[in-house]
Amino acid sequence: MRTISYRDAIGEALAQEMARDRSVVVMGEAGGGRGVSEDLFPGRVLDAPAAESAFVGAAIGAATRGQRTVAAPTSGGSCFDQIFSQAAKFRYLLGGTARTPVVIRMTYGHSQCLYPVFTHVPGLKVVVPSTPYEAKGLLAQAIRDDDPVVFCEHTALYDTTGEVPEDSYTIPFGEANVVREGGDVTIVAIGRMVAVAAEAAGELAAGGIEAQVVDPRTTSPLDTRTILESVGITGRLVVVDEAPPRCNLATDISALVAKEAFGSLRAPIEMVTPPHTPVPFSDALEDLYLPDAQKVLNAAKAVVGYRRASSR
Repeated sequence: MRTISYRDAIGEALAQEMARDRSVVVMGEAGGGRGVSEDLFPGRVLDAPAAESAFVGAAIGAATRGQRTVAAPTSGGSCFDQIFSQAAKFRYLLGGTARTPVVIRMTYGHSQCLYPVFTHVPGLKVVVPSTPYEAKGLLAQAIRDDDPVVFCEHTALYDTTGEVPEDSYTIPFGEANVVREGGDVTIVAIGRMVAVAAEAAGELAAGGIEAQVVDPRTTSPLDTRTILESVGITGRLVVVDEAPPRCNLATDISALVAKEAFGSLRAPIEMVTPPHTPVPFSDALEDLYLPDAQKVLNAAKAVVGYRRASSR
């Protein structure tokens, strides 16, 4: 184990997978690989023009013809049709015989969080890593997967650091990580919000409330079993999501628990999200807009302190 950044963990996963498998090709704007050196893999790191629909479409097409492609658009806003209407549907259109091993690296944060949009689309796998360790292992798994994967990287996490093995490893999709054990309240957090939830859990513990923090890692497939088992123990749920509240992962997970574990709930479910507005350009307003540890702390205390009104 050594300590490296989230950005370096992604670059290391790319380099190791390219060294392991010659069919892996990466392409994107402003340097192509966004984390891997062209000099190490001549002809396999392609610097694409600012035409996302074109090169993402090319990456998807190449994946159907035997390559394992990694495309890195700067925003992804102009290539939705290629992802939603083509990559996500090939396996189904061709009766399960098609393989489309393409990874679309999407950045999120500050401008907007689009992982709920991709999670909504059947046929896509969606990964939202929260730490350098998760980023390296999940990206390696994404590259080896035979289905299209949208790999969501938070721009504010690139310079964060953590312990990461030097050797190659993978983290299976659909297996949540229990970041912290606790029996009083379950806190499910997505991506960058995992660290926020863990900070809140530490403050809660100082006050005698033990929170179990669950990081789903992937939103599609979603590890519903771990979430439901945790709520079955704690009886309380707080979901922390950086995406706006309408149709985000917080609402999806809340609905899942309300339907599947209603009998276990001792309090109403709390969601900690931004308001349903665009992200402010002002740094001061953005700080107010985003969920933080205090907001999570308040939500957790509210569900732990909830007392059902007696019926008359």
